[in-house]
Amino acid sequence: MSHDDLGDTRPTPFVVVESNVVHTGLMSTLRVDRIALPDGAVVSREIAQRPDAVAVVPLTSDGQVVMLRQYRHAIGRYELEIPAGLLDIEGEDEDAAAQRELVEEIGMAAGRLQRLTRFWNSAGWSDEATTVFVGTDLRPATPDDGFVAEAEEADMEVLRLRFIDALDQVHRGQISDAKTVIGLLFVAAAQRAAP
Repeated sequence: MSHDDLGDTRPTPFVVVESNVVHTGLMSTLRVDRIALPDGAVVSREIAQRPDAVAVVPLTSDGQVVMLRQYRHAIGRYELEIPAGLLDIEGEDEDAAAQRELVEEIGMAAGRLQRLTRFWNSAGWSDEATTVFVGTDLRPATPDDGFVAEAEEADMEVLRLRFIDALDQVHRGQISDAKTVIGLLFVAAAQRAAP
């Protein structure tokens, strides 16, 4: 899926007059663009280029959601999240990446994977987009040979919450990770709309 699938793709009156990469890291590149505005002014904008990502709301047959408690260094705390990860394997499509993340992070695969939405993570400064799925018909699965959880992922805790309780935590601000909030709210809306 391309970024063209995310909104208005008409040409804009904003023109990039200069673009310079100022940092290249493990999972992101930072560039500074000089942009000519419609009124003729020129401004600088920092852009973080990152691989796109996938996330999955894994639902059990008894109404639970499988989640992770994971340390996130950028905010200096643990967050309760749905399984997710970057599209960082050459040629891997979103569905395959979503299944891989489920297996690596919660030890389960989904018999059914349904796309819920795709959103810009932070359109004001990053080009990263995340596609969110719901996964059902979960079954135990083991990662490919050679996979070893490292760093923060080695410390993740897998939890099961009643879906209704997880949704309540969203509404009370106790679950605040964006992809998780979006995924849980989409599932709740789909459940309300179901006959």
